[in-house]
Amino acid sequence: MTPSTFQRALDEGECFLFDGSTATALHDRGITLQRSFEECNLKAPDLLLAIHGEFLAAGAQVLTTNTWGANRLKLAARGLEGQLDAINREGVALAKQAIAQQGSRAWVAGCIGPLGVRIEPWGPTSFEEARALFREQAEALAGAGADLIVLEAFEDLNEIHQAILAAREVGSLPVAALMTTNDDGQALFGAEPEWFIKQLDTWGADLVGLIGGNGPAPQLRLLERLKAVTARPIVLQPNPGLPHQVDGRLIYGASPEYLGGFAARALAAGARAVGGCSGTTPAHIRAMRGAFRQERAFVQGGGGFELKPHEQPQPEVPFAYRSRFSLKLAQGEFVHTVELVPPKGMEYDKLVAKTRQCRALGVDAINVPDGPRAMARMSALATALIIEQQVGLETILHYACRDRNLLGMQSDLLGAAGLGLRNILAVTGDPPKLGPYPQATAVFDVDAIGLVNMLKRLNTGLDLGGAGIGKPTSFSVGVGANPVAPDLEREKARFRYKVEAGAQWAITQPVFDAESLFRFLDFTESLDGRGGLPIIAGIWPLKSLRNAEFMANEVPGVFMPPALLARMAKWSSAEDQIKEGLAIAQEIIETIRPRIRGLQLSAPFGQVELVAPLLPKREDT
Repeated sequence: MTPSTFQRALDEGECFLFDGSTATALHDRGITLQRSFEECNLKAPDLLLAIHGEFLAAGAQVLTTNTWGANRLKLAARGLEGQLDAINREGVALAKQAIAQQGSRAWVAGCIGPLGVRIEPWGPTSFEEARALFREQAEALAGAGADLIVLEAFEDLNEIHQAILAAREVGSLPVAALMTTNDDGQALFGAEPEWFIKQLDTWGADLVGLIGGNGPAPQLRLLERLKAVTARPIVLQPNPGLPHQVDGRLIYGASPEYLGGFAARALAAGARAVGGCSGTTPAHIRAMRGAFRQERAFVQGGGGFELKPHEQPQPEVPFAYRSRFSLKLAQGEFVHTVELVPPKGMEYDKLVAKTRQCRALGVDAINVPDGPRAMARMSALATALIIEQQVGLETILHYACRDRNLLGMQSDLLGAAGLGLRNILAVTGDPPKLGPYPQATAVFDVDAIGLVNMLKRLNTGLDLGGAGIGKPTSFSVGVGANPVAPDLEREKARFRYKVEAGAQWAITQPVFDAESLFRFLDFTESLDGRGGLPIIAGIWPLKSLRNAEFMANEVPGVFMPPALLARMAKWSSAEDQIKEGLAIAQEIIETIRPRIRGLQLSAPFGQVELVAPLLPKREDT
């Protein structure tokens, strides 16, 4: 059956019954979760033919291919990326073969699921990379003769947008775009159903709708809201209730009769297609097929409803007015900051005393690292607050993505803003395996790029889902940079993404090689045509040969030229090694100062006296 026949049926107002869950049927036949369901297209084709045949016999009109997880990233996790084309094409071929065997009037929906990774603005995978991955799978499905493309169980609106674009680039097949929501109808980050359905419509999906969830009732409640904002055919494919584990198997509570009743009500209320998701068996589909004989569905248009995001962004506070640190950068002043690590325990008197030393030396701000090298220390947020309240010196709060999920991150940042902390350095964070708790779980819901996007959104008065938070935050947003990264092209690409996301300044890893820094600055200064972001160079005065060897061999992102190690090795006494370390730092500062906007001085082991000679003499007034 050619793709045009499905499009014709769609244009003529037909209603469609999609099938149920192939994965559930495979699991019931002994395919464990440790195996790839998609590989069964090649290794167990008879199982797939039998499953498709059962759904057809139950009355399904649209068979969904067993390719939901057959994208390159998910297949690579099982070593199957080299079989991507074969798995997707065979998925289509098996469904078409089942239709031919039964002589049914049915169509094949080439199924594409999420990539399984975060994409921008919340993750490191770019829109272009995501679109290319989706396009690769769509090309295989379309090339094998699918009648339509169905994008199933997406939560991230940004991700399904790239999937729609990819499907459109491949050809003219109809595209069904189905989102997964919570019981209130919200997708990832709280996106409201009216908003995301209208977006799917605008981006060119031919059918839009919902899949999965916690049973049919929530989808029925949402149907009227969806119809109010789109004239596109609406698809509803719920799970048959909440699953329960019985003897190691997932049993879904909704009976076939209950799903049959759902289908009748959905069609009567204006849905154009129904079906099932995880847990939906041929028995459920048979009961739903009965609804097609009982009800004649009809389509109601959206009436030209013009939807806008439920909250509009507010103007951002100008950069110069976000903090004293921002003002100095905005005015072109050269800034000096000192990095002090939070205490290991709860006693912070020594840290406060060191901070007072820094203030007396004329330091502009204190950098507060967040779990550096995956060490458990006092909260960086709490440490920054103590410093600002007890010393009155601004801080730059390093905020790592390692330890918190998106909800926790947003809560922390709103709390930081409410407490008056203004300067945030967005960092991805060192993985736990670098520290003393290698078995600790790392979250990494987003990386530094996603965190910058989050900060940008909060600065416009919106939360992750686009809902208003009232008064916008006014964070001054910085990011890290590594001029000597092993994969420098990737580092440059990520830095560009950070700038595009909203970064306003950057701090580098400790610099020991001026030429490498200059090459990186040549790149950053060309980014926006205005000289690039203010770059603050990290400086680490070496305390000893042992300290230099540690930096060279055990600190990620640091390059120590052999000549500097040789210079430190010339001296045997601790005093001479300290002097040589300071001399090296002073030479680097003198060389790079004309091209940077500030210095971040790391005080080895918290010894502020080691960085004091690197600060400009403060004139008494």
